[in-house]
Amino acid sequence: MDRISRRAFGAGMGAGFGTVVLPWRALAQQTPDWARGQTIKIVSPFPPGGSVDAISRMMQPGLQQRLGATVVVENRPGAGGAVGANSVAKSAPDGTNILVVFDSHAVLPALLPLQYDSKKDLDPVMLIGTAPMVLACHPSRPFKSLKDVIDASKAKPDSLTYGTVGNGSLGHLLMVLLGKKGGFVTRHLPYRGGGPAVNDAVGGHIDLIIGSAALLSAQIEAKTLRPLMQSGATRAPTLKDVPTIAESGFPGSEAYAWWGVFVRADTPAPIKDRIYADLKASLEDASVRPKLETGQQVKLELSPAKPFADFFDQQMKVWGDVVKENGIKPD
Repeated sequence: MDRISRRAFGAGMGAGFGTVVLPWRALAQQTPDWARGQTIKIVSPFPPGGSVDAISRMMQPGLQQRLGATVVVENRPGAGGAVGANSVAKSAPDGTNILVVFDSHAVLPALLPLQYDSKKDLDPVMLIGTAPMVLACHPSRPFKSLKDVIDASKAKPDSLTYGTVGNGSLGHLLMVLLGKKGGFVTRHLPYRGGGPAVNDAVGGHIDLIIGSAALLSAQIEAKTLRPLMQSGATRAPTLKDVPTIAESGFPGSEAYAWWGVFVRADTPAPIKDRIYADLKASLEDASVRPKLETGQQVKLELSPAKPFADFFDQQMKVWGDVVKENGIKPD
C-alpha cells in the first residue's frame, strides 16, 4: 500500500523539537481571525504515554507556530476514546478543538452506545498515517510462524492465549477474523492498555500478543519477543524478515493501525483547510517526521478529508461487521 488512495487496506513531547520560532509579530500576521486570542485544544482521547498522546504532542509546537495562537494538548481518556471524541463532537464548530484518534474510533459505533454520531457530528480532516499490526510470541514458545500457531490451535483448541489492548481493539478483531477464515480458536486476554499486555508477553505469562508495530518494536529489536506475522500488504522497512499476512496464508485480510484528525461537524471549510495545511507542514518538519517514522513506526499518509472519509467509512464497515457477527462486547 503506497498511499491511502491506492488501496482501502484490505479487510481491514513537548516543545523541544528544534522548530524555528518566528517573531511574534510575524506569527500574528499569519494568525487567522478564528484563532486570534483563542486557545486551540488538541484533544487526545487516551491517557498520556500512548501513541495518540505522543503524536498529539509532536503536533503541538509546529501547529502553535504556524497558527500564531496558543495550542495545548488536553488528555480526555475514557471508554476507548469515546469520552474525548464526545467532547469535540459537542464543542463549537470553530476549529478550536482538534481531535486526534486511533483506529478504535472506527470500531466504537458498533461496540458502544455513543453520545455522538461518528459520521454526523465529526468531520474528517487528515489521515496521519498507518502501521501494521504484529503477532509475536515469547522466545520460549515454539512458534516460528502463523502456521505454527494455527497448527497448535487446531491440535488443542482454545488452549493458546493472546493478549491485546482490549476487547474490540484492532488486534482482537483481526485474530477473530483470522480464526474464522482459518478454522482455529485462540483464547483472547484483553488488557487495559499496551503496557500491561507487553509486560505479560515479555514475562512469558501469555503465549502471544498482537499489537501495532509501534507497541512491539522495542521488544522485537531487543529479542524479548519473536515476531511471527505483520498485517500489512508489504513488509515494513523495520520488519523486513517478518512475513506479511498474505504471505502467511491470508491474502485480502490486511489490517492497519491508523491515526487521524477530526473536528466538529459544520466547521467552515476554510478553517478545516488551514488546520490541514498547518498540521501537514508540522508533521513533515525534519525535526518531527523521523520521530513518527522511526520512533512510532508510522508510515505517513497525510491524506486530506475526502480520501480519509472514504477510508474511515470502509474501516467502520469492515470492523463493525466483525463486531456484530461475532457478538463482541466492550471490556
